[in-house]
Amino acid sequence: MGVELISLHWIYVVFIGLIILFMIFRRDTSILCIAGIFLIALTATGSLTHSVTSVFNSFIYAISELLSTILVISIIVAMSRSLTSTGINDVMISPFTKLIKTPALAYWTIGILMMIISWFFWPSPAVALMGAVLVPVALRVGLPALGIAMAMNLFGHGIALSGDFVIQAAPKLTADAAGLPVNEVIQASIPLVIVMGVVTTVTAFWFLKRDMKKGVLKVDSSVVADTQNLPGEETNLSMGWKKFFAILIPVLFALDIWGMVHFNLQGGDATALVGGTSIFIMLLITLAGFKNKGLEKTTQFLIDGFQFGFKVFGPVIPIAAFFYLGDAGFQTIVGDFLPKGSQGIVNDLGVGLASIVPLSKEIGAITLTAVGAITGLDGSGFSGISLAGSIANLFAHAIGAGAATLTALGQIAAIWVGGGTLVPWALIPAAAICNVDPFELARRNLLPVVLGLIVTTIVAMFLV
Repeated sequence: MGVELISLHWIYVVFIGLIILFMIFRRDTSILCIAGIFLIALTATGSLTHSVTSVFNSFIYAISELLSTILVISIIVAMSRSLTSTGINDVMISPFTKLIKTPALAYWTIGILMMIISWFFWPSPAVALMGAVLVPVALRVGLPALGIAMAMNLFGHGIALSGDFVIQAAPKLTADAAGLPVNEVIQASIPLVIVMGVVTTVTAFWFLKRDMKKGVLKVDSSVVADTQNLPGEETNLSMGWKKFFAILIPVLFALDIWGMVHFNLQGGDATALVGGTSIFIMLLITLAGFKNKGLEKTTQFLIDGFQFGFKVFGPVIPIAAFFYLGDAGFQTIVGDFLPKGSQGIVNDLGVGLASIVPLSKEIGAITLTAVGAITGLDGSGFSGISLAGSIANLFAHAIGAGAATLTALGQIAAIWVGGGTLVPWALIPAAAICNVDPFELARRNLLPVVLGLIVTTIVAMFLV
């Protein structure tokens, strides 16, 4: 019963193992993924020229699948640059500074605002949007810079990015790799994101308060000056216009959310709505703020956004191209060379595994957390979530249930580790804004994140 596993399947398994091994040793996997695509195509077709063209075609396929995600992130970054340049971001955030009266309020206010802004702008632009205004305020009420950086990291690069409910870049990658609709992965991720977020942020806050009482962490007032040195430009916007845009922008995004719910927009449609709104916001801001230079400024902001987008997704494209071979991408990239009755390499492996290894949901959950965490070690958070989706699909076929939950679990583990909370070179934006050592920030985050992953994995076992 089932389909026969041939050399293509085993080559795919070997390269998955090698990719994980390379990530453990913090080595880049692009060349390995290209070699895997070439060898799989060569084994399937026996043609050298076909194999070479398959490598190029796999990149085209991956880019076409990821293009809407790359585009919306680029546009949102372009919009955030326009907000920063005109000073509108200061006006948008400044009312919240009145809420910050104690270190505890500073931690939770910065964290929750970071999470909300990161859902729409993504964490890295959100750090820039918030840093200049809220960091000095938090320092004045006694929250150490390390505590500010932790709040930004855990709520932004952790909770917001691992769920990614608005832009939906992360769930699209994992859902595509797992062969699931995006909305299924998002729905399955909600309880896991909540559990992971609550456990991690509360634990981190408890350790923070303990060390502040002991005098281990102190406020460094020199950070205030450093956080003011963000790029800014003179514009023609009066304070009245800045306040107008500061109100208009949240209203427009709130209307987007209403539209998503009312018209049942999900996945690509929801992304397109946010992206289109961001374009019009950027156009309004540049034309109002820079007058005659507005045309040139619009182009410059778009260039900055696209540079950021392709820089972030550059390492993702080769690895995504490889993992797309495991599912529907094989026929498009290589051709119809799989055995008769095959449902794709990953699905075939899942059926084969189910017939020889009686996997349990507990083993599946632990494995997905481990795989997600390992793939996050490269510091991207995104380059390995396609692998997590593929393995979740494989385990779900073996167990007979829980594909969406396992996919979401792998996504959460990968992004919490690699998206900017544990890997030192991934949390540089928040560390730089707060003028703290990124390695020290990673050490402070380690125990809360590990505890969060353990509890979330246990909860996932009951949800599978």
